[in-house]
Amino acid sequence: MARMVNRIVMRVAKAVGVLALIAVAVLTVLLAALWVDHGRSTPLPDPSGSYKVGRTTYVWRDETRVNPYAPVAVTKQDLAVWIWYPAAPTTSARKSEYLPEYWSRALVRHEGFILGRLLSRDLTRVEVHSWSDAEVSSEEAMYPVVILRAGGGALSSDYTTLAEDLASHGYIVVSFDAPYRTVITAFPDGRVALRAAGGDFDRMPSSATQHLVTQLMSAWIADLKFVLDQLQELNANDPTGRFKGKFDMQKVGIAGHSLGGATAAQFCHDDPRCAAGIDIDGMPFGNVIQDGLHQPFFFLMSDHSKESGSEPQTVERNIESIYDHVPEGKRWGMTISGANHFTFSDQMFTKSPILMFFLRRAGVMGSLEKRRGLAITGACVHTFLDVYLKGAPADEMNSLPALYPELKMGITTAFPQQHTPK
Repeated sequence: MARMVNRIVMRVAKAVGVLALIAVAVLTVLLAALWVDHGRSTPLPDPSGSYKVGRTTYVWRDETRVNPYAPVAVTKQDLAVWIWYPAAPTTSARKSEYLPEYWSRALVRHEGFILGRLLSRDLTRVEVHSWSDAEVSSEEAMYPVVILRAGGGALSSDYTTLAEDLASHGYIVVSFDAPYRTVITAFPDGRVALRAAGGDFDRMPSSATQHLVTQLMSAWIADLKFVLDQLQELNANDPTGRFKGKFDMQKVGIAGHSLGGATAAQFCHDDPRCAAGIDIDGMPFGNVIQDGLHQPFFFLMSDHSKESGSEPQTVERNIESIYDHVPEGKRWGMTISGANHFTFSDQMFTKSPILMFFLRRAGVMGSLEKRRGLAITGACVHTFLDVYLKGAPADEMNSLPALYPELKMGITTAFPQQHTPK
């Protein structure tokens, strides 16, 4: 009997050993694949418009405000500002980096080896379609301005595909990152600022979310007002001459993703300079929910139909409250079937496709192919802005679902169906 038990134990031990060796081999192959994939080039989708795209950056300081999230109380509010714009058809400018080298280096240090290298593509090898400091196209005397707000603590560069696409359709696109609110902000002089706990939307306790997020959104809105003031000054007195007279400040739109979308809605409520706004998959906050808007506004949503719990229903009610207060003919809502919350950003490209494969298999990332998702997003955003900033026929919005069958008209299609008890 003892011998039989020993034989069984030995067989089990051998089986466990074989399984352990298989697991080690699989893990080794996976890690090797992730490492090789990290070093591959990552070309972003081509812009769909006719304009070549230029890009430039600034560091602007608001001397009238202190940064409410800085560890030192007297720290003034700095912003790292990005501008994409229609560029002259011929240029001697160099291709832009996806993210400046000093910034991408700081980001990798912050994220660490696993997240920054194994689970992400090498950002220095992401290929963009914009040219650094190129001349502005002279095809139009002025171009409408679109403020593009990133989601939560996301970087402006995470929306390069959308920004370049908008610029290629004749818009000057402005985005910005804020120290201690963006996940990491790096400056040419070597300063690096990490997001503070109070600026981290994802880590806020649910009991305090409404108050803290409204506070955080107020800081972003103050930034927006300052940036528009700076653009007005640059329009009048650009020392380089590049942007002098090029900003059409009577045609200012704002598009934002996630918390950036909530910021877009509240900013349009607060500031009459907003001529049109877009909330891309953002949960609204602030008194815009009760008061609504008078400007044209567009809710572009990912597919939340498989979500459960009370939060999706609350979000839907708040969006409907804003939507119902926007005048007819100026309000739009569409849902992209199979889209997820990250469909709208470059993270679909800059994160490891191996990671994305497993997340998709787990049902986390949705079924929509990444290039298709960004193509639909770009078409929706520039078409809406074409209608309300450039005077294109409103029927162009109605024609979008025919061009992209994944698009469904309406907001409620994004959320779980609610059944009223009988």
